[in-house]
Amino acid sequence: MNATRERKIEEKVFAILSFIISILIFMKIPTFSDPQSLSHLFTLLTSSFHQMTDNNATVRKRRRINSDADDGSTQKKKKKDEEDQDGFERISEEEKLSIETNHMKKKNAMHDYYSNNHDYYSDVEETEQIKRKRSRATATEDGADSKDAKTNGGGGVQRRLWVKDRSGAWWDECNKPQFPEQEFKKAFRMGKATFEAICEELNSVIAKEDTTLRNAIPVRQRVAVCLWRLATGDPLRLVSKRFGLGISTCHKLVLEVCTAIKNVLMPKYLNWPDEVSLRKIKNEFESISSIPNVVGSIYTSHVPIIAPKISLVAYFNKRHTERNQKTSYSITVQGVVDPRGVFTDVCIGWPGSMNDDQVLEKSALFHRANGGLMKGVWIVGGSGYPLMDWVLVPYTQQNLTWTQHAFNEKTGEVQKVAKDAFARLKGRWSCLQKRTEVKLQDLPVVLGACCVLHNICEFRNEEIDPELMFDIIDDEMVPEVALRSVNSMKARDAIAHDLLHHGLAGTKFL
Repeated sequence: MNATRERKIEEKVFAILSFIISILIFMKIPTFSDPQSLSHLFTLLTSSFHQMTDNNATVRKRRRINSDADDGSTQKKKKKDEEDQDGFERISEEEKLSIETNHMKKKNAMHDYYSNNHDYYSDVEETEQIKRKRSRATATEDGADSKDAKTNGGGGVQRRLWVKDRSGAWWDECNKPQFPEQEFKKAFRMGKATFEAICEELNSVIAKEDTTLRNAIPVRQRVAVCLWRLATGDPLRLVSKRFGLGISTCHKLVLEVCTAIKNVLMPKYLNWPDEVSLRKIKNEFESISSIPNVVGSIYTSHVPIIAPKISLVAYFNKRHTERNQKTSYSITVQGVVDPRGVFTDVCIGWPGSMNDDQVLEKSALFHRANGGLMKGVWIVGGSGYPLMDWVLVPYTQQNLTWTQHAFNEKTGEVQKVAKDAFARLKGRWSCLQKRTEVKLQDLPVVLGACCVLHNICEFRNEEIDPELMFDIIDDEMVPEVALRSVNSMKARDAIAHDLLHHGLAGTKFL
């Protein structure tokens, strides 16, 4: 191939030289007209041709050498790549073998671990089954088996809900007819007859039906759990141990029974008296204080609560904090009572930072009074309430006259009725004395149930143990606007004058 290429080049060169010579001859150039000159020119061209040919040969030789060198380096590189590839394959085989070995070791280790765990828990389960063997072998189980057999055509297996074994021996003892009356009253703050009456009235609302999985909790036990919780204020874990029930179950029962009391018993046992009852109440209060047309004694008490998550400042009780030297939060319970200490109106749940007059303005009683319900009658309150057309309060200024002292003495006797009622309320239901676990939104229902149960006990003449009486501490503050009506001020002065000049007051100063 190279020889053919060189031959073609030589032919082209000779053709070019012949063409140049012919041109020179045709142009008759004088310098090269003689044969010697032409021979010299031909020699120069020939030498140039040979020099060019030698240069081309040198270039081809150099290219051949470089090509041979490239072929050698390529072969070396290829050989090196093959050696590296063999090395990589050998290393990858070793790594693969190592990974598979480690995987098998881990697999065997995990298999042994799970096998040991399975054996351990199997032993534990067998032990627990032995412990629960007696409780599971009951007549209820036999009845459920026969019922499932009928349902499944005789070949079914009973489904059973696992229930933790708890001891309810204390309640079983209380539930017996021969249980002492005094012990029952000490535990539930009422006698057996009153307890039975409450259970009978709530039966249709709180009774549940038995299921194939478990028996329903009886109505008596449901009411007993609620009363015990309200009476003692014990934590739910102690109530759970006492009755042999779960903590969440006890919490649910307390709220269910309290809600039933509020919905069923409150309209019957806690309501504003009718006209006939009002006349009787007026006469009884007049016999106590000699003040005419008094239909109730009003008082506001505070119930401590756990610090709420919202509106913390609103529930902060500054007076309790200063007195107890401990940060306190509370909600208010405003109540109006008759001469027996029975609540005729309550307002529950307003934040503890509010004063007595502010709570009064938020109550439904205030709005009913503005509508004309309290026209011509009095409700006697303490110094924390304002003097209004239907609220009668004592004199609070300094340097009181004899007449004013006598009037304050008589209003104090009426106010004592409400304070004693709250003392019995908190004494019976100790949950009102301490911070409770009940959520803030559920607390008004629980407190309302306590007021209803208090009324039932008062109606049925259930006496309270004197040791349970709670000392009521006055935290009354004089309102910013103590006088809301000029006519009420004149009416109070007239009542004070009549009490003194008719010899009905002021005897302590004689």
